[in-house]
Amino acid sequence: MSRIKARFEALKTEGRGALIPYLQAFDPNYETSLELLKAMPAAGADLIEIGVPFSDPSADGPTIQAAALRGLKAGATLGGVLEMVRSFRETDAETPIILMGYLNPIDSYGPAEFCFDAVQAGVDGIIIVDMPTEEADLLDAHARAAGLDIISLVAPTTSRTRLLHVLKDASGFVYYVSITGITGTGSASQAQLEEALPKIREATDLPVAIGFGISTPEQARAASRIGDAAVVASALIKTMAGTLSEGRATSKTLPAVLEQLIALSAAVRA
Repeated sequence: MSRIKARFEALKTEGRGALIPYLQAFDPNYETSLELLKAMPAAGADLIEIGVPFSDPSADGPTIQAAALRGLKAGATLGGVLEMVRSFRETDAETPIILMGYLNPIDSYGPAEFCFDAVQAGVDGIIIVDMPTEEADLLDAHARAAGLDIISLVAPTTSRTRLLHVLKDASGFVYYVSITGITGTGSASQAQLEEALPKIREATDLPVAIGFGISTPEQARAASRIGDAAVVASALIKTMAGTLSEGRATSKTLPAVLEQLIALSAAVRA
């Protein structure tokens, strides 16, 4: 059983949803992001989403774009991100890790090599923002052979016909982009989430994680109850950015982000 499936099944027996925090690899440097990654499970992370820095994003808002630029400036590469996951696995063999990024770096790395190397490093799933279902054959066979879940994205504008098409062969979980827009620019209401989720559940039995616009403990709690998980990204990056001095980590950086993560986790577990 994959780590992703095992974690969601364990949480189901606990009667609660998951908290999935996001961090941008190499932001503001490799050492700080690795230290934060290693500290996240103890602070309440059930699964962890790692952003792969990319220079030309299409879904990331200003906050995550700035984090990606800091990561690139610090020397981030796709291989470096896999090395970061490999280091994390030296002390944590259970927490599922999902990479979120864009297709170009994977295509450059080599699809088959990437899928194999990602699983060997300890990655459990990937979210490729700019890879529609019709182009998934570039990775699909390699990912399945390696045991890597390709996480499907759906949105409020996804029709029922499209949902059935996109989720027909989906694995891991479904990522529901809860707003029509970029990250960190708005949030869906509880009523909107309650209206959207039944339509998604009609198309799949996979867990549904709600992301984009989840920033407060109250929003995380609601999303994890209506769906199966809440993804918190821009809010954590903003907190980190607020502690930096001239782009460098300070003594406040890790404590501030982890304190926020603990508060989010407490709300989800309440």
